[in-house]
Amino acid sequence: MDNSLPPADELVLVDRELAQLDARRSQLLARRAWLIQVLYPPLAAAAPLGRPAPTAGPVADSTPRSAQNVLLTLGGTLLTIAAVAFTLVSWGSMGIGARATVLAVVTGATLAAPVALLRRGLGSTAESVAALGLVLTVLDAYALHRVALPETDGLGYTAVASAVLAGAWTAYGSALSRLRVPLPVAVVAAQLPLPLGVLAAGGGSTAFAWAALVTAAADAAVTLWARPAAVRIAAGTGAAALGGWALLTGGWLSLAAPWSGAPLLLAGAAVALYAAWRAPAFAVAASALAGLAALTATGGLLRTALPADWAVPAHVLCALALASAVRAWAVAGATGDPGAPSGTSGTAGAGVRVPRGIRLGLAGAGAGVAALGVVWALPPVVAGLLGPVARTTDVWSGEHAARALGSYPATAALVLAVAVAALAVLPRLWARCGALALAWALLTALPVSFGLPYAVTLALQLFTTAAALGLAVRPGPLTRGLRAVTAPAATPVAEGGATAGTSGPAAGTAPEPSAPSAAASSGPTAGGPAPAPDPARTAGPWGSRPVGATSPRRSLTPGPVLGWIAYAGGLASAVSAVALALDVRGATFTTLGALLALFAGVAAVGADARRVVSACAAVLAGTGLVFAVAAAGRFEDHWTALALLLVPAATAAVGSRAPRPVALAAEITGGAVGLVALGIAASRPAFLALALALGGVIAAATAVRPERRRFASWTAAALFLLATWVRLAVWDVTTPEAYTLPVTVPALAVGFLRRRRDPEASSWTAYGPGLAVTLLPSLCAAWTDPDWARPLALGVAALVVTLLGARFRLQALLLLGGTVLAMDALHELAPYVVQAVGALPRWLPPALAGLLLLAVGATYEQRRRDARRLRERLARMR
Repeated sequence: MDNSLPPADELVLVDRELAQLDARRSQLLARRAWLIQVLYPPLAAAAPLGRPAPTAGPVADSTPRSAQNVLLTLGGTLLTIAAVAFTLVSWGSMGIGARATVLAVVTGATLAAPVALLRRGLGSTAESVAALGLVLTVLDAYALHRVALPETDGLGYTAVASAVLAGAWTAYGSALSRLRVPLPVAVVAAQLPLPLGVLAAGGGSTAFAWAALVTAAADAAVTLWARPAAVRIAAGTGAAALGGWALLTGGWLSLAAPWSGAPLLLAGAAVALYAAWRAPAFAVAASALAGLAALTATGGLLRTALPADWAVPAHVLCALALASAVRAWAVAGATGDPGAPSGTSGTAGAGVRVPRGIRLGLAGAGAGVAALGVVWALPPVVAGLLGPVARTTDVWSGEHAARALGSYPATAALVLAVAVAALAVLPRLWARCGALALAWALLTALPVSFGLPYAVTLALQLFTTAAALGLAVRPGPLTRGLRAVTAPAATPVAEGGATAGTSGPAAGTAPEPSAPSAAASSGPTAGGPAPAPDPARTAGPWGSRPVGATSPRRSLTPGPVLGWIAYAGGLASAVSAVALALDVRGATFTTLGALLALFAGVAAVGADARRVVSACAAVLAGTGLVFAVAAAGRFEDHWTALALLLVPAATAAVGSRAPRPVALAAEITGGAVGLVALGIAASRPAFLALALALGGVIAAATAVRPERRRFASWTAAALFLLATWVRLAVWDVTTPEAYTLPVTVPALAVGFLRRRRDPEASSWTAYGPGLAVTLLPSLCAAWTDPDWARPLALGVAALVVTLLGARFRLQALLLLGGTVLAMDALHELAPYVVQAVGALPRWLPPALAGLLLLAVGATYEQRRRDARRLRERLARMR
């Protein structure tokens, strides 16, 4: 049925809809204008009602306040330059009274002027004049030295003058507290008296460092207790500069004269630690500096009482003692008063709580020094691992290369052992990973550090490999006391400074209590009720967050991480053991056999990708054994190649029962070994043909398995074909059909089966490659063959192919056969055509060509239709 409206009614409906749309659009435009006015109010709206909005005038280049500051700065600078010029140039032309009068009047007037200026509210002007007055006081001190005290030592006078000026400027700034310049300048001047006084008294570097440290301590006190920000910045800068110089000097003295540097370093550590205690914002950095200074001092003192080889172990032991003390403070804080305020959970004594920042800094200092000691102990590890690889003797010569780093201190092994013990007691994943890696490094470094004999070194290498691979397969003993670490996928900063990727509050610190953070920060007092949890927030290992806040998390299981670290160490030790075993024939067989058994075991009972890598390593170890047997039996190269084919045969046999990833990896590695065998046998073509045939047999046997049938069958066919070609080349067969027919016959059979299964398949895909492999080389040979047998046989074969293509409507057969037949006939008839053309008159060929062109032109349309029909028929063929 037709439900459409009459045109008149439909027009009324359309007009009504358009009117509604216009009304709605007007409403939306009005709303938009109001929203714009609310978000971006015009400047005229700020003018009072009833007054016209001021017209926009030219924009000023600078604000009045900035212009005033520039003018005052320029004026003060010019006056300062004039005062300096007067003091240096015109001072000598005046008498003593005139000089005193000028000094008193100018300096007093300049310093008194800011009082009146401040009363009038001219603060910027007062600042400029006060700065000029301070400069004048310096010039007055200089003038006093030149006139009244010319014989006084310059450094001593500068020290006294700077102290007097610092006190005067401090009093002046305190009296006129609204001025911002005098007090910071007084702090800067206060940096000079003690260091310059020491230099004036003839003190050495140690005395100068003590003076700098005392000044830095005073600066730290000013920084902690002063209120003006400029004063605190100036004092903090001075404390950092002078304190750093004092600590650097103490570090140098700890090397040259430890008993002189230790008190300086300990005093600096005390100052830095007090500053860290009173300034939580800088607690981590200051306490880390204090820890480094204390460790340097202690290590320097111990170095004087110990042999030179024990210097680094002494520092490492001191660093680990400091880290252990920090961890003890953390544990004591975890078991202490639950009502302790957050950030002070550690206790250093009865009733004294160590802030968290100080604990982090001290722990970082201890960890840093210990890490430097571990780095110092790594060269023997590198030598033990890579030394056998850099061979300087012949294989199986029985001679051993000279050991590298023979004079390196044997205490490097002790440093590694202490580091392993220190990390092993921490229930953190990163600590276990470090302990595992350092334990492997310790076993690798032992032969170098203690000069162990060859047999012991090789046995230790094999033991290290076996232990590492065993832990890679069964990492259970390494994961005791550890839990899976859940961390956000990103790297957010957690409360307290922890970041994603650490398994504790912060990397390198002692463990915190496992209680929720809320209980540690605002827990109940003894016997009090527990506070109700906040329903709007949820607690987690990274601090509390709102209930609605979600973050992607990933679980990091300790077992796989530790297993991969152990596995990497096992692989490295295996390579080093093989390189070391090449010195002795028996050691080579023993090592390769042991590694074959170890890696085969890991491939059998291991997990994840370690099974795949172990399977490849086991195949390589077996290949090494075959090479060793061939070398021991003095096989020639071609016999060695045939022996190597046992490896792919074995991998094919094992792959039929192994799991899919392991089987695939083993077979790929065995195939690579087979390619190496073919390369070795290439020097003897007869044995190369035999090796190719044996490889084809192995591939054919592998093709029995359903999952390998497609690839292995094609590989077997290719190997058999190559074996046939090589054998024909050995027999000096030059007939191309002998090489091409073994390819054509199977290819045509495969194409026939393909067409039976899929009748729509193209004949070019099914038969084209097989026919082209034989027809085209035979055609090239026929054109250069003076006999008649090859062209005749090729013509008959091409004719048969052409007739079959026409009969079964196969395009590939028809075109290939027809083209080869035509080319073969042309080759055979060419001599007779040439003779006939030579016997004809010269005018006859052009005449025949003209007649041919006339005939084609007369029947041009018919020929086009015939060509089109031929093309369509060919296109309809498969």
